Amino acid sequence: MSTAAPRISLAIATLLLLPAAARPQDQPPSEIDHPTLDAWSAPYRGWHYWPDPVIPAEPNVPGFQEFKNTDCPTVYQLPGDPDRWWMSFIGFNGKGYNSFVAESNDLIHWKNPRLAMGFGPEGEFDHGGCVVGAYLYESYDVTSPRILKQRDGKYWTLYGCYPRQGGYELRPGYEGVAISHDGLSWRRAKSSYILSVHEPDVGDWERSCIYQPWLVEHAGRFYNFYNAANAGIEQLGLATSDNLLDWTRYAGNPVVRNRPGGYDEKFCSDGKVFRDGDHWTMFYFGVGRGGAHIMVAFSRDLLDWTAHPDPLCKAGGHPGGLDRQYAHKISLVYNPANETFYTQLLHKSSGSATG
Repeated sequence: MSTAAPRISLAIATLLLLPAAARPQDQPPSEIDHPTLDAWSAPYRGWHYWPDPVIPAEPNVPGFQEFKNTDCPTVYQLPGDPDRWWMSFIGFNGKGYNSFVAESNDLIHWKNPRLAMGFGPEGEFDHGGCVVGAYLYESYDVTSPRILKQRDGKYWTLYGCYPRQGGYELRPGYEGVAISHDGLSWRRAKSSYILSVHEPDVGDWERSCIYQPWLVEHAGRFYNFYNAANAGIEQLGLATSDNLLDWTRYAGNPVVRNRPGGYDEKFCSDGKVFRDGDHWTMFYFGVGRGGAHIMVAFSRDLLDWTAHPDPLCKAGGHPGGLDRQYAHKISLVYNPANETFYTQLLHKSSGSATG
């Protein structure tokens, strides 16, 4: 997803409702009916905004002060450290992306930013920058802590990346897989990419560029929900794996599609999937009707998805005007200490449209 704005910042919104609405127990058809969509989306409406960015457009990371235009927040925790959260995010230095990580004790005030993953080697698929954040978690329940899970003694993440430096998300994009021993500093787990536009099974809907992954583990299988583009249109697809290293596209892609005239008529992007009672909930952002908005879709099997037509959060909702154009790319986390959902999201109030 390409954003040409000169100034971008992350800000946090707080939901003060609990996901406790009653869920229908019968088994409707694969297309989820509108009353069920309303019931399942109700706990995630009614946001209260933190007034200021929690990570500014110019984060001033020591040793990396040239990186600006913060983007792609993802919150997680490390095993044995229940009172501290970490948030990865990216910055752009005019050449490409680097990923950084900061820490917090309250999900609002973030400090000590540092490099998480930099540029890949020259001539390689990730030389233009790496975007970590599709982490392997211990649990994907929507109210569980976002604790990183170890597999083979290491932490794992999928990441989006670009092969060339010199611009903002120079196509075509790729996806890779990375590992870490401390959950803070990441390196490749595989010398080659895991997803690109070059495989024989690439669909027409994704021929221009592959963007950001999101990782889910369920019943011994791994699911990669990723957004991709055909020209200036983005939709969400799915690939699966048994080992995190080798991936196969789902034949029914894309799983979340554009809706003509809807809030997601141009983009369905950056899906974040969690288990929510007896079903799965995907938070994603749509571009349509003059802005970018936080949307939601639901599934019973991780394969067939039905999106609610109305946004959870529309652009322009922030009272200070931070999101006059865009409110998107959320990272949802639940804090049991105050029974509150927090979502870190990208706010954009100036610059050109995404494309």
